[in-house]
Amino acid sequence: MTELTVGQVARRTGVKISTVHFYEQKKLITSWRNNGNQRRFDRGVLRRIAIIKTAQQLGFSLAEITQALAHLPKNEAPTKNDWQDLSTQWRVNLDQRIKQLESMRDDLTNCIGCGCLSLENCPLYNQDDKLASQGTGAVLWHAD
Repeated sequence: MTELTVGQVARRTGVKISTVHFYEQKKLITSWRNNGNQRRFDRGVLRRIAIIKTAQQLGFSLAEITQALAHLPKNEAPTKNDWQDLSTQWRVNLDQRIKQLESMRDDLTNCIGCGCLSLENCPLYNQDDKLASQGTGAVLWHAD
C-alpha cells in the first residue's frame, strides 16, 4: 500500500490542501498519523475525493454527499459497484430537481406573461396563494 501525504493528495486531486483538511474534518475522508506524527492517506482517498468533487459539480450539498458516502467503506477506494449505487441514487434526485426547475421555469414564463407584476397571485413568490389572507401585492415586503 502506498501512502500519500496531504500535499500529494491535493496535487493528485486538484484541490487545495485546506480542502483536503476540510473534507477530513467533515469525515468525508480519513487519514492516520505515521511515526513522525505526519498525516498520511491511503490511495483510495483519491477516488473518494473524485466522487466528492463530481457530486459537488452536480449540485449536491456536503450533507447529501456525507450521507451518500456513509454507506461506503471508510478506508477503501469506492468500487465500480459503489459508484453505480451512488449514481443511481443521485440520478433519481437529479431527475426530481430537473422536474422542479422545469416547473419553476414554466411558472416564471407564465408569470412574466401575465404582466401584473403585483405578485398578488404569483405561482413563484406566493405559491398556492398562501398569503392571500394578508392582503394583495408583495405583503412580505410590507412587513419590513
